[in-house]
Amino acid sequence: MLRTLLRPFLRRRGGRQPTHRVGVGASTSRPRGGSYRSDAYLPLRSGQVRTRTFTMRRRGADPAEVAAFLDRLANDLDALYAALADSRGEVDRFRLALRDWQSQLARAKHLS
Repeated sequence: MLRTLLRPFLRRRGGRQPTHRVGVGASTSRPRGGSYRSDAYLPLRSGQVRTRTFTMRRRGADPAEVAAFLDRLANDLDALYAALADSRGEVDRFRLALRDWQSQLARAKHLS
């Protein structure tokens, strides 16, 4: 009964109810075993971070601090993309080596 009386006060602004619940057995909106982003999502590049501008408000952030942070973030993105490219190259090398080994093994079985 108390919950019924308090229901109007417990709702989110605009009268919207939460769209999902977190807990045991609750379903989530995230796909299982895959990426959380759609194929239409383009990854953020360091140039986009460096050239990003923000609208200034009455009590906005210090522009020098924002620029320093964005520059640091852009450098981190560059390093991450370089590491990702290196690891993808290594995966390709492993994939080719595995394919060659499997071919040699198949040939050896076929000859014996």
